[in-house]
Amino acid sequence: MEFSISLYALSFLLLPPLLLSQQAYVNNKQLDCDNPTNDNNITRGFDCNGPRTPCRSYVTFRSTAVYTSLVYAAYLLNSQPYIADMASINGVADVQPLAPDTLIIAPVDCACASSYYQHNASYVLKASDTYLLVANDTYQGITTCQALMAENPYGERNLTVGMNLTVPVRCACPTANQSSAGVEYLLAYLVTWHDTISSIAARFGVSVQSVLDANELTETSTIFPFTPILVPLSKEPTKIVTAPPPASPPATPSVPATDDSGSSKKWVFVGVGVGGGALAIALAALALWFFCYHPQKRKQSKSSGLTPKKFSETSPTDYASVAVKDGSFSGFSSGIREAIETLTVYTFQDLQAATGFFSEENKIKGSVYRGKFKNDSAAVKVLKGDVSSEINILRQINHSNIIRLSGFCVHEGNTYLVYEFAENGSLSDWLHSKKFESSPVLSWKQRVQVAYHIADGLNYLHNYTNPPYIHKNLKSSNVLLDANFRAMVANFGLARVAEDSEEGGLQMTRHVVGTQGYMAPEYIENGVITPKLDVFAFGVVMLELLSGREAAGDSKNGEELLSAAIKRVLDGDNVRENLRGFIDFSLKNEYPLDLAFSMAELAKRCVANDLNARPEMAEVFMTLSKILSSSLDWDPSDELDRSRAMSLGR
Repeated sequence: MEFSISLYALSFLLLPPLLLSQQAYVNNKQLDCDNPTNDNNITRGFDCNGPRTPCRSYVTFRSTAVYTSLVYAAYLLNSQPYIADMASINGVADVQPLAPDTLIIAPVDCACASSYYQHNASYVLKASDTYLLVANDTYQGITTCQALMAENPYGERNLTVGMNLTVPVRCACPTANQSSAGVEYLLAYLVTWHDTISSIAARFGVSVQSVLDANELTETSTIFPFTPILVPLSKEPTKIVTAPPPASPPATPSVPATDDSGSSKKWVFVGVGVGGGALAIALAALALWFFCYHPQKRKQSKSSGLTPKKFSETSPTDYASVAVKDGSFSGFSSGIREAIETLTVYTFQDLQAATGFFSEENKIKGSVYRGKFKNDSAAVKVLKGDVSSEINILRQINHSNIIRLSGFCVHEGNTYLVYEFAENGSLSDWLHSKKFESSPVLSWKQRVQVAYHIADGLNYLHNYTNPPYIHKNLKSSNVLLDANFRAMVANFGLARVAEDSEEGGLQMTRHVVGTQGYMAPEYIENGVITPKLDVFAFGVVMLELLSGREAAGDSKNGEELLSAAIKRVLDGDNVRENLRGFIDFSLKNEYPLDLAFSMAELAKRCVANDLNARPEMAEVFMTLSKILSSSLDWDPSDELDRSRAMSLGR
């Protein structure tokens, strides 16, 4: 026995020196919450391959709408004893409000717990929290769902509001080899978009090779946003100055995601992961870039006076415009007079030519026709009466996920609105008009991306327009899809300004108009109008995306609203099986159940009967950005393998 132990110790000492100074990179495996023991438990924490005595370590965290100062971050990370040090390191006062997505460095006490280094924090569960969301949303990837499940006695399906979780924060201490090389501390840096190992090393003034070695990476490895990378430091860190984003960011990932396996650049590429607030900002910037440089840009009339130019197929300048008698717009409503300078004004003859005299062949649906203007397709919608309110809302909006109004025409009491063309029709058509088994089906990734796009558009309406607007008529038939399945919120006929009132922001109406299944209870019962009206309707649209069912569909017990069905599914027993039964059968189990559960929980919160229990659209958008990020990284074969393994285990 003594000989065996000595031989083992000798073999351990003869291992290559670099191996003793490395920690395996988690490589985005923390998203596989159903497999808490994957890959030798690398998701549980960094191995205790250094001193067993506690050491000071550092972690990074990004400020959010909830954790807005160093004090809030310190309490979340259990770093309160070091608040003064945090203020010094980050160069801000401990209670100073921070801009969203400010990168914070926090000192923590790191120690070996069993086989892994960790720093313990605590967290009280909120509504809809899961191990995955706590790890990847609240803690931004500085812990993992696997580590949380190993540390806490609660089953992943038995979490309830108010439970106190122990949160093992990932940290590490230098090994003997690292210490001999001058390393005093290890910092767990959370990767974000556009990061490379080179940029991370430069940010902290260390060598690229030292970072690669510390994480068992090579120059061609892939790193993912919101996963921790260990950075060896020879001295205490100082304030991080975030570099500006690249001048030409890449386009938004298409659906399905493209294969980039052929890349051979000599950099460590950032893959798609899941995490905190930086993701929402990055994706929003990509969406803005996509819109601004999309080939079908807004075509503005170039006429500078009150007499617009006449349209012709050979005109090199602009589209059409109406003739104005005596240079006056007195025949139009004040709203339309204001819109004339910012939108193209078409003649009725132009619209007739574009739509083939509004032929049945060009009819899309109802009173909407396809038109051709200089070889560009557009949708021409015929409306009766004065629609200047809708015109004035849309002429002010420039967002890739809100339908773009390019022009209009007023003729004999009718108004003709000309919109950008949505090649793939409405979301409702894709979800509810499956006439044949061979009909195309939206994939899981496409569905999540559509939900993300809708949330982006609504968040823009609620928080970034001046004044803010409430759509009031969101439903799957009012969501249009372009050729790339970019979702656009349409039909603003019922939209209104979200005005603050003496009643605390509530507006009332006696004229309740809407579609069954999408209208919130407070609106139906009392005519209450707030932005939470859109949140409720969006929750129903999410449930349509999940289930493939209509908002008010038939069930064995008669008509059942989706907003009621999801509560039955998630509040009962056997949630996992019930959720599988709820999800659209046409997906054929090709979806990640954990992410579907997160999306269903979010939808359930959105359709809460109490409007105060519903999240703000900004929170919904943020959560969906993380679900989208994880979904884009998900491989359908993983779910198939997991299902087979579960079947064999029975």
